Amino acid sequence: MQYRNDKQGRPLSMLGLGCMRFPNSKAETESLLLAAIEGGVNFFDTAYMYPNSEKTLGAILAKHKKRKDIYIGTKLPLLMCKGSQDFDRFFDEQLRRLQTDYIDYYFLHNVPDYATWEKFRNWGIEAWAAEKKKAGQIANLGFSYHGTCGDFLKVIDEYSWDFCMIQYNYYDVHYQAGEAGLKAAAEKNIPVFVMEPLLGGRLATGVPKQAVELFHKANPTLTPADWALRWLWNQSEVTLVLSGMSSTQQVEQNIRAASEFKPLSAAELAVYDKVVGVFRKSYKIPCTGCNYCLPCPKGINIPACLAAYNSSYTQNYYTGISLYFNSTAALTKQPVSPRQCNSCGKCERQCPQNIAIAKTLKKTAGRLEPLPLQLGLAVARKFLTR
Repeated sequence: MQYRNDKQGRPLSMLGLGCMRFPNSKAETESLLLAAIEGGVNFFDTAYMYPNSEKTLGAILAKHKKRKDIYIGTKLPLLMCKGSQDFDRFFDEQLRRLQTDYIDYYFLHNVPDYATWEKFRNWGIEAWAAEKKKAGQIANLGFSYHGTCGDFLKVIDEYSWDFCMIQYNYYDVHYQAGEAGLKAAAEKNIPVFVMEPLLGGRLATGVPKQAVELFHKANPTLTPADWALRWLWNQSEVTLVLSGMSSTQQVEQNIRAASEFKPLSAAELAVYDKVVGVFRKSYKIPCTGCNYCLPCPKGINIPACLAAYNSSYTQNYYTGISLYFNSTAALTKQPVSPRQCNSCGKCERQCPQNIAIAKTLKKTAGRLEPLPLQLGLAVARKFLTR
């Protein structure tokens, strides 16, 4: 494993483990976490809002007495806070869940704009964090960001942040904080952690065939995921890359990629330009599958439907249709189709990518559930569910 230092000179593994999507099996989760630690991963990212994540992580670390061997990053759920009285309420519960008395890296979770930071500053978040630092309960304070670059630049100017986290990958270097935000933070000596390096897995398993061929031709020993991670590590401003690995195999593959990383050549960098050109022609919706849009009041599996839509272009139409059927329970008595969306706006208010979800769901249904298919599905449902 290779390491890069944080603001205080602590070595952080270039590869961090994102704990939002643990395996369903507790045994698999335990094996995954232990394999990561054994491989040199020392940063584990969780959040109050990730279902059962903090509790699971805390229990496994306590069982194997690994708490002192790693750094924990977790997050204050801004969306759930109604005032300063909630800061201690959430923080104390997180300490109990994680079975610890301190947090190494504490995030303000999902800062979408400058106004949100201003609101929490007015609620006294700076004084609260200073008190926690003095007491040794928080070592570093930072934030994860999901807004425009302009507001990001304002937020990093307002406080002496210990770190920040942005979404960044080779597919779109100007998305949200983007390259400009990365470089601005680095200039202020703010370590930058990168989330969604694989765009919700799309840069690993959803890469268009033509792009896969370009990667393979350049280096047949590397996977598309390897290429995505290496592009990030090639930038000195990136402190660590967070990957939501969900199997021991993925952990081993990514640890190998981090351990073997070497600066990219000019020829390798040119491959990314060609690959992005292919993506631009086929990838339609910038959904990362973060699930912040859920639950939908109508029960629509929004991320899965949008992933099916993208797959119908990046892979083939029939793959998209197959994924769509599974996403909507199309052959059951009560399918949940994107056509049932009533444009309530709940999902759009929570979407970090600022996707016009209601409009996009209509487009998705139009492509993957055209009228002839609707009629065929109705007949099939009547036959299969009678």
